[in-house]
Amino acid sequence: MNELLCLVIFIILSTLFVVSMVIAGFVCGYKKKSAIKNSPYECGMKPLCDSDIRFDIKYFNYAVMFLIFDIETIFLYPFAVFINALGLFAIVEAFIFIGMLLLGLVLAINKKLLRWI
Repeated sequence: MNELLCLVIFIILSTLFVVSMVIAGFVCGYKKKSAIKNSPYECGMKPLCDSDIRFDIKYFNYAVMFLIFDIETIFLYPFAVFINALGLFAIVEAFIFIGMLLLGLVLAINKKLLRWI
């Protein structure tokens, strides 16, 4: 029961922190809008072109795939550290997790999302 109380307090405090940071951003942000304040900052130089650049969707696909496999590494790190203390169930769950990610990679390759051209 003590662990549950700690978890609830952590969730409440983290939610209050996030809400307070969003409110602080609105309170401390600049209010008067002008063309100079809304222009992109380029190291003190005058902007050379418009800041609305259209990116090709292939860059977005690579970014999403990178995030997926980066998060996979983060989730598998604790498993690798405590592999001796974990039982067979945890090992099977880790392999199911890796299998699901490999299935996603195979589907991405089959849909040709990772082709550069």
